[in-house]
Amino acid sequence: MIVNSSLPLPGGTWALGDTTVTRFGYGAMQLDGPWVMGPPADPVAARAVLRDVIELGITHIDTSDAYGPRVTNELIRETLHPYPESLFIATKVGATRDAEARSVAPIVCVQNMYNLAHRADDALIDELAADGIAYVPFFPLGGFSPLQSEALSRVAGRLGATPMSVALAWLLQRSPNILLIPGTSSAAHLRENIAGAGLALTADDLAELDTIGR
Repeated sequence: MIVNSSLPLPGGTWALGDTTVTRFGYGAMQLDGPWVMGPPADPVAARAVLRDVIELGITHIDTSDAYGPRVTNELIRETLHPYPESLFIATKVGATRDAEARSVAPIVCVQNMYNLAHRADDALIDELAADGIAYVPFFPLGGFSPLQSEALSRVAGRLGATPMSVALAWLLQRSPNILLIPGTSSAAHLRENIAGAGLALTADDLAELDTIGR
């Protein structure tokens, strides 16, 4: 499969174990039907998005056996296999929680809810960065309730950007170990996310945005 990216991916790369991935990745949850159940309404469009992910140079796709269930993983297999050697697909299995992970195997990545308004993992992110472990925030744009904030809107207005673009750019500048997986079922929206995440936020922008999560 030939990669022909017309846009530079923001954020650069991260060494995820022994594999280097783009910090701007793709979350595949929205490829399913309503409420992440069943097949997509437009399978052709869903496959087109996955092909665009590869053509844009993204090398990190996040998925889960629970999406569909199993629908998203099958779409990825049917559309992208045989996989490019550079592609890293992370899939979640099981639904149990424990404090035993590091005693079982080396940990290269942690995933949890985190965004401008929900910052309970601030200290954890810094600890993981010091250990060279990646952090993948799910619901980076607020999830089913998109982020809304006067401060976010003000910064976006000054930059001539959308609030969601600013929220993605903030995550990339928050810490170098943060890997983004914003999901979309639209190829055009995928490109908008990539371009928006490349915004350069000033110290004043960051200070104003930091007030949102306090």
